[in-house]
Amino acid sequence: MGQILKLDEQAAARYTPDHLVTRDFGTLTDAVEQTAAALALTATERDRSGGTAWTERQVLRDSGLLKLAVPAAFGGPETPWPTIYKIIRRFAEVDSSLAHLFGFQHLQVASVTLFGNPEQKALYLGKTVSENWFWGNATNGLDTRATLVWREGKDSADGYYELNGIKSFCSGATGSDMLNITAPRSADPADRVFLSIPTARDGVKVLDDWDNLGQRQTDSGSVTFDKVRVEAHEVLGPPGTSGTPRATLRTLVSQLILIEIYIGNAQGALLNAWKYTHEQGRPWFTSGVARAIDDPFTQQHYGDLRIALRGAIALAEDAAAKLQTAWERGDALTAEERGALAVAIYETKIAAARAALDITAKIFEVMGARATAAKYGFDRYWRNVRVHTLHDSLDYKLKDVGQWVLTGEVPAPSIYS
Repeated sequence: MGQILKLDEQAAARYTPDHLVTRDFGTLTDAVEQTAAALALTATERDRSGGTAWTERQVLRDSGLLKLAVPAAFGGPETPWPTIYKIIRRFAEVDSSLAHLFGFQHLQVASVTLFGNPEQKALYLGKTVSENWFWGNATNGLDTRATLVWREGKDSADGYYELNGIKSFCSGATGSDMLNITAPRSADPADRVFLSIPTARDGVKVLDDWDNLGQRQTDSGSVTFDKVRVEAHEVLGPPGTSGTPRATLRTLVSQLILIEIYIGNAQGALLNAWKYTHEQGRPWFTSGVARAIDDPFTQQHYGDLRIALRGAIALAEDAAAKLQTAWERGDALTAEERGALAVAIYETKIAAARAALDITAKIFEVMGARATAAKYGFDRYWRNVRVHTLHDSLDYKLKDVGQWVLTGEVPAPSIYS
């Protein structure tokens, strides 16, 4: 990792101006920068090939950063959420797929923290630290094809749940140690529970069927379950998914992860365009200037792109600070406070999605036609954002914000809100 860091520092000195980006993650800075450098080395080539990034997943394991969200009570560093989100953004700048896996790792840790009982938290979070677990998920709330049925044993102590079916969009399931899964445990679809089991358990099969135009190494394919035994103590709770307003923070933790992936892609696109413009850019022949960076229309475009990115970052950092405050409120968090946080995050998500889609497309206007060559892979930023911004409906987020503006009514918690 030392040589990787040296190479990255040389590149940063040439191509990452201090007036645009600063790299400060406190005591985590060295680990974050070494990891980002390792992910950056082959990101373009791996985006073309797709599949599972086994080497880079191991880099994340070896970094020690998979444990950040684990509370101190269970042996973790209990890193504040604003710092975790900045790290996700940094990784998304160089490798959006691995940033996705990294972010979803912390989402699964948050799920156990919010939904688990004391014994479950001690077990699952403790081993996340001691055994350096990588978590995957099969929690797609709109995919209801998985079923959880209680099976009676020889006596009451021998009963267990049986899990059958399939889940789609299971990011990070490939190569994971543990899976968080959602399924209804009765005929009522609303009776949806989280459960945590080892990925290697008999009857669990992770499929290699993810083949989308962006986020190509997130391993977001399907997982099938065939008569999988689930013990009662592996169903998270209480409080479970419908406890206090605090328990509903999981969705908002998730939404901010998506936001930072948008912003990271936009930042990566802008910095790569900056580098290209300095190294290979050409002014328009009637501009009257010798350098692309002096072309007045190029300057105007960069001004627009920078302002859009800066606005999204400012909103995201404000929302992350508000989330941290809500997180620290614990069970004292009220429904109204939770709703106000949701509005702030929705506003941020809409602004960040618009900015990222705009920036990742418009970088070509400042670089020119030669920058569309496949060898550069600059299109991956737009493709990643285009896929990720379809995760859940932005229209309904905008509707909720508008409703709050007009009536003061905050959004009701759901699997996406």
